[in-house]
Amino acid sequence: MSATHQLPTVGVIAARLGVPPHRVEYVLRTRAITPSGWAGNARVYDEAAVTHIKSELARIEREEGLSHD
Repeated sequence: MSATHQLPTVGVIAARLGVPPHRVEYVLRTRAITPSGWAGNARVYDEAAVTHIKSELARIEREEGLSHD
């Protein structure tokens, strides 16, 4: 039995990272991260994109923390 590789959608990425979907959408839009493909009408992303999104969210959080001190 072979395992299938599933690419996550924006909602799945948001759930995995524990953030609202609009935060993921913001990073995708402002960092020009393009989808790896489409599943029907849903954009799907590879693990490299997920890692990039995660690092950008962390960077934004650090910057917001610095600006509120």
